[in-house]
Amino acid sequence: MLRDADGQVRAVLTDGARTAKLTGPARTFAEPTSTASKVSTTDWVRLMPKPWAKGAEKEKWFKEWYAEYADSKEDDVFAFAFQYVAGAPQRKDEQGLVYAGDANFGPLNTTGAEGGDLRLEQSDFYDYLGVSYPFRDGVVGKPEALKARALDCSGFMRMVLGYRARYPLMSSDKSGNGLPRTANGMARSDVGVDVLPLTGIGAQDRPSAIDQLQPGDLVFFKLDTRTGQRLDHVGMVLGHDTEGHLIFVSSREEVNGPTIGDIGGVSRLDGNGYYAKTLRSAKRL
Repeated sequence: MLRDADGQVRAVLTDGARTAKLTGPARTFAEPTSTASKVSTTDWVRLMPKPWAKGAEKEKWFKEWYAEYADSKEDDVFAFAFQYVAGAPQRKDEQGLVYAGDANFGPLNTTGAEGGDLRLEQSDFYDYLGVSYPFRDGVVGKPEALKARALDCSGFMRMVLGYRARYPLMSSDKSGNGLPRTANGMARSDVGVDVLPLTGIGAQDRPSAIDQLQPGDLVFFKLDTRTGQRLDHVGMVLGHDTEGHLIFVSSREEVNGPTIGDIGGVSRLDGNGYYAKTLRSAKRL
């Protein structure tokens, strides 16, 4: 932890992780169309240029980064995430590319594929953008018109952490360096730090030490028994709501896009709700 002259915590940093939790101005995140939960927080989560290691506070790269962001109100990963929830206005870059705004989960399933799910998965960030994306391994992601303005759960995390916050991205679960394509790939990869290590996918493997979680952590779930050993959902810890429950944000089929809503299951990681029961691991990038 980094503290100011008064002893107040200004930053929480984790060995091996690039995400830093900084203390800043209070904000409230809410989604009144789908939940009564509100998260009022002074936490700002940002991506450092390098993973933290003991002694980095003395290094030039960290001093420069911290000086820039310690008191900054520039958008952080939470601000990015809420730029895709229901009703979020479109944002365009200088070239006119829409890079943010109300996102869908995916196109309607009219074929009966994927076990009869209402909406199809596999909408990545470049599908939302509608532009080809060259990955570092030489693969070029090509968008499908049907998936325009759509982000599945892992595509949403890749949009927020990768395209927006600039964490490196793999082109799939098997090629490249950085954040893999799927929730299962992310959970089982070597990137970041395993805050709640994956021990298995069964109900008995539900982690109990959720007090180890902090805002910005990725949380992984086993929702669908049809997917074998695969973890099939990922979200990001937002913080405690005004009632004291630990809330996460993710893109979901039932709400048709990014949400902290309660449709299809409350967004709480504590207690015995749908997502709390199906939580299996967590990672700090």
